[in-house]
Amino acid sequence: MLIPLLVIASSGLGMWMLTSKWINDGLEPKADGSNEYAIVLGAKVKEGNIPSLALRYRLESALTYATENPHVKLVLSGGQGPDEDIEEAAVMKAFLLEHGIAEDRLIVEDQSTSTYENLLFSQKLLPKNVESVTIITSDYHLQRAKILAEEIDWDADVVAAKTPKISEMKSRLRERAALLKTYIVGK
Repeated sequence: MLIPLLVIASSGLGMWMLTSKWINDGLEPKADGSNEYAIVLGAKVKEGNIPSLALRYRLESALTYATENPHVKLVLSGGQGPDEDIEEAAVMKAFLLEHGIAEDRLIVEDQSTSTYENLLFSQKLLPKNVESVTIITSDYHLQRAKILAEEIDWDADVVAAKTPKISEMKSRLRERAALLKTYIVGK
């Protein structure tokens, strides 16, 4: 009885360590402004069209990056979830306009409902010759986004947004499962 428990515990610990490495790998390469386009991945919009804390952190990171790199255009990617009153991309656009980013720097992709769709639908809005983009999303989410970008023939560098402490454990645990699925079956 002890041997099977040790095998299970060892396997679980090994998977935890492996997915931790993958999440950390997502933090590189850091964006340096060399890509013309940055994809900002959406997150939950709360009642009253208020960005969730996760979305606000992503938008704050996008705002900082856009301010430091005024030549970069931002693709705001996020559709409307079943429990949202408006598309995530619309809320993202309003936030960035309110904080001084010019409208001609914003491209709205408001149909996606998954990370894969965020990237795929965003790709359709950009010139065909774009081979590399910057991805702006929560720190734990970057590796999977980079893998999915690679699936649609994009290289990517990254801007990491912090993860809200209130949801960090749940988000990271869910992301570990999603990373395993992505590595095994894709999308």
